[in-house]
Amino acid sequence: MLEVSFQKSLGDFTLNSSFKLEKGILGILGPSGCGKSMTLKCIAGLTSPDNGYIKLKGKTLFSSDSKVNIPPRKRNIGYVFQNYALFPHLTVKQNISYGISYLKKSLRDEKTLDMIKRMQLTGLENHYPSELSGGQQQRTALARTLITEPDLLMLDEPFSALDSHIKYLLERELIDIIGNNFNGVVLLVTHNIEEAYRICDNIMILNKGENLQIGTKEEVISKPLSTTAARITGCKNFLDATILEEDDDYYILKSNELVFKAVKTASPSSKQMIAGIRAHYISLFNEECNKENTFECDVIEKIEGVFSNTILVNCFGCILQIEVSKSSLSDITICDNKKLKIYIPPNQVFLMKK
Repeated sequence: MLEVSFQKSLGDFTLNSSFKLEKGILGILGPSGCGKSMTLKCIAGLTSPDNGYIKLKGKTLFSSDSKVNIPPRKRNIGYVFQNYALFPHLTVKQNISYGISYLKKSLRDEKTLDMIKRMQLTGLENHYPSELSGGQQQRTALARTLITEPDLLMLDEPFSALDSHIKYLLERELIDIIGNNFNGVVLLVTHNIEEAYRICDNIMILNKGENLQIGTKEEVISKPLSTTAARITGCKNFLDATILEEDDDYYILKSNELVFKAVKTASPSSKQMIAGIRAHYISLFNEECNKENTFECDVIEKIEGVFSNTILVNCFGCILQIEVSKSSLSDITICDNKKLKIYIPPNQVFLMKK
């Protein structure tokens, strides 16, 4: 288990990091400069928090109260940097074996060759990093880290510099490698919600040093606790809404002249709330639809993407953004000032404090 509770002044704000992770992969998600990488550096011991504590598998790595600050090399933490940080003058084999140089040569060679085989790097043992593809560099960096048998694996934006096709392939490869070769906990820093959702079990949202929310990826996406958390996780539609009435199952909400239903969840703290609706959950129709929460609206603009379109509509005074795949638009003609019907699923509306 990893237990973290510390503060670190970063000039413009203070990083307040507090969470526990028993197993699986935790994605630390947030915009650039919010304290994600600094969280990893403090855990790794590359920089020291101002106060607080860090514990891993019951062992205290840092404690301001007890004056404990274990050196990085003794924390048994694997840290894969954004650019992989392979030694350019060492071969694949030499890079991988670097962390176990204290072992006898025979055992070191045995463990290194086994890791090379497991990481599918056979035949590349004598290649230098400059001679490797992005995927081969990633596998080499992971091999160098995993061969030390760390209790914690930390990955700092490992895919940020890659194009989308290579990124997806390496994501799948990373998941397979971790699943087959590592039983500890994993921290993944990213600013990409889709990447975090594909790779991680749990997500923590960080903004200006504050932990806004932590939970399973499903919980964080479906029930963001604040508009900031919702924006960071990709929500595009926010409506100032008043709760007009409620029953056992639904709230009746009003925003401008739009009156719509939302599935009832936790009791709201006020009648005045922010309603969030993710753009890809809103459906389009140009024929009659008898579902509740179906409304006629005016098309403001259609924005073409490669595989999907973004439609801006005015729905009773509310400007909504809708994202739809091009294939689903094959039977719907959209042009500016056209009338369209939209359907807002009541179970996809979430309420947040103003």
